[in-house]
Amino acid sequence: MRHIAFVSSVIIAGMLAVPALAQQTLPRPPSQMPPPGSQQKQQPQQQPQQQQKGAPQQQAQPPVAPPAPYTALKVAPPKPHNDPSLAAFRKELAAIAQRKDRPALAKLVTVQGFFWLKEEGNAAGKKTGIEALATALSLAAKDGSGWETLAEFAADETAQPYPDRPNTVCAPAGPDFNVQELEKLAETTKTDIGDWGFTSADGVEVRATAGQNAPVIEKLGLQFVRVMPDTAPNASQDFMRIVAPSGKVGFVAAETINPLGSDQLCYGKDASGAWKIVGMIGGG
Repeated sequence: MRHIAFVSSVIIAGMLAVPALAQQTLPRPPSQMPPPGSQQKQQPQQQPQQQQKGAPQQQAQPPVAPPAPYTALKVAPPKPHNDPSLAAFRKELAAIAQRKDRPALAKLVTVQGFFWLKEEGNAAGKKTGIEALATALSLAAKDGSGWETLAEFAADETAQPYPDRPNTVCAPAGPDFNVQELEKLAETTKTDIGDWGFTSADGVEVRATAGQNAPVIEKLGLQFVRVMPDTAPNASQDFMRIVAPSGKVGFVAAETINPLGSDQLCYGKDASGAWKIVGMIGGG
């Protein structure tokens, strides 16, 4: 299970306005958006109907740009954060998540100054650090999904600096890519930046239909990929419909495509130099 909150195209566009080098130090703004292309999937384009007199007008869905070849834009995966003390802290955090030990977790969370950044601002309010974190992760969920998400955060070895606080990093880190080229890619294909995801590994197989045994029609490297809405009545949740750089439309396993933005857990050092969980971006 991936802890992902997909960012809206408007927020992504603002984020991409930052110079390419700064891109690697800025936490990605959160939102409760679905994966690339799935918003269109949930609201398939319908044939126009005659408007009844007096009935409220419905906002028309923008047309989906037809599939077309595009130049593959490469991405580089984030590298592990080289800090043995943070690695030890994450190991302790993983053990706590496995035990579902809230009192022990509270000792690893800053009490004051915890931030919980959502699209509307800081949602931490007057909550203590552990109260805000528990809400953001849904630790009270009966199915244990909140603790599973915490364990996933703890298992991630990457991190990127948080620009507004010294000695603070957030994880998982984002990929390394050319910001201007992504903007140009969206422009030339007449798509939205929110329609693009990137592959999680080299050699992702594109299949002719949404099935594991379907013929492979193309393979993808570490790159951005256009995701197309799948309006089929019984569309598979395990596959995404994509446009390959060749312009061919095919299907890839859903877990092989990552979004540009995701939830992040932030770690910082206190006055004694000990790591604490100091914030959350997204979640809840």
